[in-house]
Amino acid sequence: MEQNDLERAVCAAICRGNGLKASEIARELDLDHATVNKTLYSSPLMKELCWQDRDYRWHGIMRQSPDHTGLQEFAAWFGTAEEFLSQNEEEWLAALREGCRNIGRSLSDTRGLTHSFLDCRQQIAALFSDLRKMLGESCLTWQLAFELRLKRSRHVRIYADVLIITENRVFSQEFKMKKEPVPEEVEQAAKYVPYLEILFGPRYEIIPVLVLTGARELFSFVPIGKKDRLLPVCSGDMLFNVFDEYMGFLQ
Repeated sequence: MEQNDLERAVCAAICRGNGLKASEIARELDLDHATVNKTLYSSPLMKELCWQDRDYRWHGIMRQSPDHTGLQEFAAWFGTAEEFLSQNEEEWLAALREGCRNIGRSLSDTRGLTHSFLDCRQQIAALFSDLRKMLGESCLTWQLAFELRLKRSRHVRIYADVLIITENRVFSQEFKMKKEPVPEEVEQAAKYVPYLEILFGPRYEIIPVLVLTGARELFSFVPIGKKDRLLPVCSGDMLFNVFDEYMGFLQ
């Protein structure tokens, strides 16, 4: 089993359990105790996602359940689409800023970040306006996480601009104020997938997306580096097409 698959399996076992010892995790996954211990104590990401109590039982900070209890520990703003749309721009921005401070997200570039945050909010609000016309009010139960922060080590931090969580998919969106995709930014949008797979567990498909807010009427798929995999790239006004591509609600 590859390291990412191993971390994903161990984290999933912990997050669906109610406090498991390493030996219990090993039995559940049919792994040897030493392999599980090594994963628990040497993986920087595992240390951030899980914690051990005084009885040496492991718990997940976020439950891998439909409500995703605990995800707010990693995001500057987390809630349903309905809650997002109920806040006006000023309320949402204030809550996002407070959340950024709580997760250690730097706000030093205040002017630039404010512009970026509001641009992102506008795109997501427009997306749900489109989705409500196509899907009805059911999409309002989907969950949103803005500015997700995973700290793999002291020097490596992983940020995802916006996650939209449906019943069985997580759309991880990287927003750039550009008109055309840049290879480095395509790879940046894709690089969070292995870590999100560990965070959300095997029940969810992780779909990375690059959203170019300077473009119009853009929707395509571009290669991720030299790999065979393709990543959806779109403008904000065409973002609903990414969801339809994987969910098929316009067929």
